[in-house]
Amino acid sequence: MDLLYLFQGIGTLCVQEPKIVIGRIALVLIGMALVFLGAKKTLEPLVMIPMGFGMSAVNAGMLFFDANKVGNLLIDPLVTETTALMTILQIDAFQPIYTFAFSNNLIACIVFMGIGVISDLSYLMAFPFTSMLIAICAELGTIVTYPIAVAMGLTPGQAAAAAIVGGADGPLVLFSSLMLAPELFVPITVIAYLYLSLCYGGYPFLIRLLVPKELRGMKVKTTTKVNVTSQEKLIFSVVACTVLCFLLPAAAPLLLSFFLGIAIRESGVTSYINMIESTFLYAATFFLGLMLGILCDANTILNPTILPLLILGVIALGVSGIGGIIGGYIVYFINHRQFNPTIGIAGVSCVPSTAKIAQHEVAAVKKSTIIIQFAMGASICGVLTSAILTGIYITVIPMLK
Repeated sequence: MDLLYLFQGIGTLCVQEPKIVIGRIALVLIGMALVFLGAKKTLEPLVMIPMGFGMSAVNAGMLFFDANKVGNLLIDPLVTETTALMTILQIDAFQPIYTFAFSNNLIACIVFMGIGVISDLSYLMAFPFTSMLIAICAELGTIVTYPIAVAMGLTPGQAAAAAIVGGADGPLVLFSSLMLAPELFVPITVIAYLYLSLCYGGYPFLIRLLVPKELRGMKVKTTTKVNVTSQEKLIFSVVACTVLCFLLPAAAPLLLSFFLGIAIRESGVTSYINMIESTFLYAATFFLGLMLGILCDANTILNPTILPLLILGVIALGVSGIGGIIGGYIVYFINHRQFNPTIGIAGVSCVPSTAKIAQHEVAAVKKSTIIIQFAMGASICGVLTSAILTGIYITVIPMLK
């Protein structure tokens, strides 16, 4: 027994339930795999490397507390009572980051601001109908998943939070789950980010399945010149932010962050651009990945509610990808077969990942074909449609109670 207390990470394995022990060992191995796959660029390295380390460390580093209670010194996401929270802030190393930046959506807003800074509205504003049509179609998974989730026994708030995964926008999943289903915040967020990284591996196969090779290599033919000035983009960002905040104040924090990032980009304030893009965005992404990994302890992941969420996440992202490609085909036929339907996958708003996936699949067929600019227009529009739909869910769901 003394030896078990000396090496408590191993000792706790001897006193926990077999399913928890198996879960801990499995999650340690999965964490290692995420680090390796992130380093190999198979999955998104910016999120997966810190997430993998956090996942392995939290499941290995369990120790005995009073009355043989098992826990860790990294984080306790379930503490909400004020006195207990003040105590745990002085004990758990990463609790301050979780409490003051993660559980209140600050990190989500910072990431959204960074997305705004790296987003160019030129092709969205030059081809608004094309971008909007694709983005709306790519919300199919977000819409279809909701009734399926309700039919599986989830409450309306939980169903909506799970459905938002179909938008493939991590900050929106963070935001919506805290607003609609705080009790499922941790598992929904962890599953969402795991699945978003798997888009790298899954969406290319979806494109190859639904878009014939001859269409994947097609160049987009258009007579419209893209000549949108920075002033026009600045005006658009201010007006769009104000109008959408009037209509959907529940989503105002994310809308403010996104359009402020765009405004800073178009204003050419170099010091702010460098600060947000090089410091804030990467710092927020790093701590986001790390916190997600730390939250992946076996007790949380093996919660019985997780299995429905795993199924719903696959449905949401899969149907959204199919919906986006359907949108690409609609534009293809509207434009008299002068449009590459592969661009449709970019309507799933994982900026800039889905746009890069579309370009990679096109270039694999024909290297001279460049569609990234159109794909980015659809992807940025996807961010807006996802934010709007999230705002609608957050506003309407409480009315259903």
